[in-house]
Amino acid sequence: MGDDGQQTRGRRSPTVDELATWRDYVETSEAVRRALAAALQSASGISDGDYRVMLALSEAPERTRRSAELADEVGWERSRLSHHLRRMEERGLVTRDRVGPDARGTAVTLSAEGVRLYRSSSAAHLRAVRQVFVDAFTPEELAAVRVVTGALRRHQAAGLPDQARADRT
Repeated sequence: MGDDGQQTRGRRSPTVDELATWRDYVETSEAVRRALAAALQSASGISDGDYRVMLALSEAPERTRRSAELADEVGWERSRLSHHLRRMEERGLVTRDRVGPDARGTAVTLSAEGVRLYRSSSAAHLRAVRQVFVDAFTPEELAAVRVVTGALRRHQAAGLPDQARADRT
């Protein structure tokens, strides 16, 4: 509690309205993700996970990244990525090679078939992004969404969850 008897911003629970906004955000973002994943699967036969991996690799020099970097890029645990890459490798979309002086690291490369599938699925995916997300907003609302997502990214980058842990000790 602060000197005035009020809880500090970092320690108070969300209000009913704040929780309703949070829930709206979570439910809506999940619905948008599901709609985009379904459209991608329907149009190209690949999963959202396949597309995320292929996108990250397509943007990398020589279409190759170390698996640890790729896991960070797509936001997955290394074991999840490893299992997913095995399935993609079986389908001929990526190759994996041991790298480093002790061969403990793995380099993942988008194969020619992976490049072809990524390119052929991108147009359909971008159309779905427009239909499901962009077209839902006026230009002004879309700009406001960018402001909101920027604020969330800055807040996360500031490491405030770490600070909150320090405040409890």
